[in-house]
Amino acid sequence: MNASESYLESIKKQFLYYKTLGEKAIAQLEPEQLFVTVNEDTNSIATIVKHLSGNMLSRWTDFLTTDGEKEWRNRDDEFENDIQSKDEVMVTWEKGWKCLFDALNSLQPNQLSDIIYIRNEGHTVIEAINRQLAHYPYHVGQIVFYAKQLKNSSWQSLSIPKKESNNYNAIKFAQEKEIKNFTDEELKKLK
Repeated sequence: MNASESYLESIKKQFLYYKTLGEKAIAQLEPEQLFVTVNEDTNSIATIVKHLSGNMLSRWTDFLTTDGEKEWRNRDDEFENDIQSKDEVMVTWEKGWKCLFDALNSLQPNQLSDIIYIRNEGHTVIEAINRQLAHYPYHVGQIVFYAKQLKNSSWQSLSIPKKESNNYNAIKFAQEKEIKNFTDEELKKLK
């Protein structure tokens, strides 16, 4: 596998990992907790989901041929929560991620150096992907952090639980060295 093919495989796994983290955090909450805000300057998890989905739809629709900031996008509206149920939150979530994965799955390795635009700023396809691979985990991290605060009962860790690092490392270092994406095992644990 060449570097371009490896990159595409790796980023798909990383996006899937962060999608799964967000879903596992949301799944631990009661439906009404998705709509909680601490103050006027914070967003509920539902609002964060609405923003992520809006960004994904704008960035990944016609990814190679149109500007990533679509004329039809109303970014400010993404921060006005009009979602009414957990089901609607999840439909919104899935719509954005489907658009992203459809675009990624259609990419060919030789397109990674093509130029696309976001707000008239040229990016190579790799740069545009990396931009979103920084943006989405930022918001998934907000969802996870907020969910941990809102959870009424014990939180099911989505990573290495507190005071388990030594055990985790002992298991890892007891295995033979191998080349693989870190998400391979992590996604299995999250399922």
